[in-house]
Amino acid sequence: MSAVQRSPPNLRQNLRFCTAGDGTRIAIASIGAGPPLLRAAHWLSHVEHDLKSPVWRPWLTELARDHQYIRYDQRGCGLSDSTVADFSLDAWVGDLEAVVDSLGLRRFALIGMSQGGAVAIAYAVRHPERVSHLVLHGAYARGALQRATSDAERLEAETLVNLIRLGWGRDNAAFRQVFTNQFIPEGTPAQHQWWNELERLTASPENAARTLDAFHRVDVTGLARQLRVNTLVLHARGDARVPFDEGVRLAALIPGARFVPLESDNHVLLDSEPAWPLFLCELRGFLRPAPSDAREEAAAVTLTAAEREVLRLVAQGLDNLSIARQLKKSEKTVRNQVSSIFDKLGVHTRAEAIVYARDRG
Repeated sequence: MSAVQRSPPNLRQNLRFCTAGDGTRIAIASIGAGPPLLRAAHWLSHVEHDLKSPVWRPWLTELARDHQYIRYDQRGCGLSDSTVADFSLDAWVGDLEAVVDSLGLRRFALIGMSQGGAVAIAYAVRHPERVSHLVLHGAYARGALQRATSDAERLEAETLVNLIRLGWGRDNAAFRQVFTNQFIPEGTPAQHQWWNELERLTASPENAARTLDAFHRVDVTGLARQLRVNTLVLHARGDARVPFDEGVRLAALIPGARFVPLESDNHVLLDSEPAWPLFLCELRGFLRPAPSDAREEAAAVTLTAAEREVLRLVAQGLDNLSIARQLKKSEKTVRNQVSSIFDKLGVHTRAEAIVYARDRG
């Protein structure tokens, strides 16, 4: 990867939908170009509303610099179906599987933030061959009720769920501000106002309450121990939403995981704080492929002799018609071979295929 930074993407995103195994419609958004980086869904998301966000827009800008950054709304949230029967870890992992299959992703980096960390862990255990890198930020193995050690801690978790049922949909944002202060305590008034509005827009009070209650009961401790995927864990020391100790514990559970503490009190990092450039540096360094990784990936791709010859000519900049004339084939045959090559390499454009071919000789 070049050390030269590319210009920020224009943040024009592609929206599409897929259907989970139980018929639930899931909204998907992608921004940027390059190797796919997929974010497992978490609570409080709205793929369309995020573009205007003073909190999420810097994330979209930076993560789409070198990747095709893919997000999707969790069931019951945002543009995904709001009428949902099943709020469970199995259902959330099934949604992630449906997104991956609908996009035809063969191998990709996966990021799990907050509650999405448990979903990402469960998916990576089921499909280790698909996940090249796993990034867990502000994540945990045990939900609030699973890690509670006292009646007071259990009461706090249950009270937050009931607070959502009582105040989530009210015009007065005081109830929602409780959660905003947990997610971005160091945010500006404008960021707090936007987050309060996000909470109201993204999910109904009942969906939000059922989602949080289900996340409180999640425990992927056993799955974390089974992970055999290259993993980076990052966690803010002053995280008011998920205790720092849970991030430490999670990293210790995962074999070979690298742990990076972040000097912040925010559960969702803000681009104005010192922890933000450190996070980006660690993320990019972790996702940057080593030369040996490129050779291993190239060895794993099985192209036929005919496809290798077509790829060689694609790398020279020839279009399908020129390749067909040179190889004395029909243009339709070359078009089908190029489509097969793209599928095997996990690329979407000729430019990506050319970079792949040149990087791997």
